[in-house]
Amino acid sequence: MRDAFMSALGLEGEIIRPGHARVWGVVRPEHLNLHGTAHGGFLYTLADAAFALASNSHGVRAVAVSTHMEYLRPVQVGDPVEAIAEEIHRGNRTALYRVEVRRGEERVALFTGWVYRFPAPQSD
Repeated sequence: MRDAFMSALGLEGEIIRPGHARVWGVVRPEHLNLHGTAHGGFLYTLADAAFALASNSHGVRAVAVSTHMEYLRPVQVGDPVEAIAEEIHRGNRTALYRVEVRRGEERVALFTGWVYRFPAPQSD
């Protein structure tokens, strides 16, 4: 699955199963910050895209309410990166997700996010 922003950044994604998703890509020169490593905004977008896929995988529209990102290690140009999202808690109106950003087996960032889940439309 892709959206326009994911496409612009060269990212691919998939829903693994309801509540779980994966997004991946390769760090390109245009993704670098002034230090020559992957920009935090690129890594955040990678995680946020996995978060969006996972949270919307139940057939109910979900939008972010709050997110938090911890950056653990720098990532270099040419590095393949992936974000794995997992549902931690899902209620009627909110849900919590945890996303690990990885370079191979190495965790490089950790993201958490809450979504608001819109009520399903009533059928007659």
